[in-house]
Parts: sequence; C-alpha cells; structure tokens
Amino acid sequence: MARYFIDISYKGTAYAGFQIQQNANTIQAEIEKALHVFTRHPLELTGSSRTDAGVHALQNFFHFDVPDSLQTDWSQAAYHLNAILPADIAVHEIRQVAPDAHCRFDAIARTYEYTIYTHKDPFLDDRAYYFPYTMDLGLLNEAARLLQHTQHFETFAKRNSQVHTYQCTLMESHWENKGKHQLVYRVRGNRFLRGMVRGLVGTMVRVGTRKTSLAEFEAIIAGNDPTRADFSMPAKGLTLIEVSF
Repeated sequence: MARYFIDISYKGTAYAGFQIQQNANTIQAEIEKALHVFTRHPLELTGSSRTDAGVHALQNFFHFDVPDSLQTDWSQAAYHLNAILPADIAVHEIRQVAPDAHCRFDAIARTYEYTIYTHKDPFLDDRAYYFPYTMDLGLLNEAARLLQHTQHFETFAKRNSQVHTYQCTLMESHWENKGKHQLVYRVRGNRFLRGMVRGLVGTMVRVGTRKTSLAEFEAIIAGNDPTRADFSMPAKGLTLIEVSF
C-alpha cells in the first residue's frame, strides 16, 4: 500500500464545501470521481483543511492510499486529472509520501486571507466582499494584534463546532491595503475552528467602522460568548492560502 498527497486549488463558489456530503456536490466528491475515472478503481480521500460552502483555496491537500495491485503512472496523473476535473478545480502535484504521513494531523500551520473591496468591481464579486464604507486600517490592525495575545477562541467558534478544545495559536494576524480599494486580512495559525476566520473578520470590521471600541473588542475576546461575535461575512471573501508541513 502506497500513500500519496494531492495538492489542489479551487474556487468554491459552486460547491457545498470541501468534505464529501450526501445530496450535495463538494470538492472531495469531484476529485474522488476524477480519480476513479483515471485509475478505474475507487480511492477514498482524507482531507487536510475543511472549507465551508463557497470558500476558496489556493492550496489544500488530500491524501489517499493506493493498493500495490493498482498499477498507475502517477508521474502524469496531475495532467490527466486536470483534463477530467471541472475548470474551477486544479491539481498541482501528486507525490508519494511515507505510509504514515497524514495531510491533516501533520500540518503545522494554515494561512487564510479575507478580502474586502470598497469600490464596486465586477471582477472581484465572486472572490471578495463588497463593503463600500470607510474603515480605519490602524484600528483594524490594533484589533488584529490583540488576537495574537490570546489562545482561547471560543468566542469565534460557531455553536455546535464539536471540538475538544478552543485553543489556537495565531502566528500572524494583520490587515493590509492591496491596491487602491482592497483590504486584506491575513491570518496564520496552527489550527482554526469552524467559522473562526469569518467571525474574526466580521467582529474586527465593527472595530474598523468604530461601531465597537478596542476595549469592547477585548471584552468580546475574553467573554467566550459566540453570540457577541459577528459571523455575517460571506464565504466568498475567504481563501485558504497555504497549508504548511
């Protein structure tokens, strides 16, 4: 039995998320279907980082096991899979790894970006959130820095997340201008909770528009009450940038 990592990117607009679901099309379902066509053998994928419906990824991973009896030329597999897959999913690399390598548990960090644009732009509509209001970049970054001083993120986890711990470590958390009319929040952490990045962004936007003070934001972080966070940011603005091993 040989194990392989598959490095992919996708635009999540048309999909009900990353992980396979009944009665809904997902990234995993499309790639498993393409692998089945390519190998003529069913292969089960294990995902690295789940993304919600509508969320995009520049890099994400699956791993899968191939029985010794299956003779396949994996050196050309990415080319053939890309010919089978829809245009909004791409395979970048397939590489053999150690038999006990795990694309989820071996990952040491994940990096996300959330993009907001303030002037109407039809070329950003499906990849960013249109928010035509003035925000204070300095206040946004002060809020972002506060997040690096905590490791308990229960406030920013959606209810029924079904996790054993709310502990996360953020190695990077900041906002920056990208072009004239775009603001991007970039965050890198060892793990993320369900809905966490969108909750962070929505709550910081309230700080940036002066609806919430920095002192109130600190209290929201410490309160461990998800009803005080803002999870309203749409999925289309969120992109998983990198999974680090």
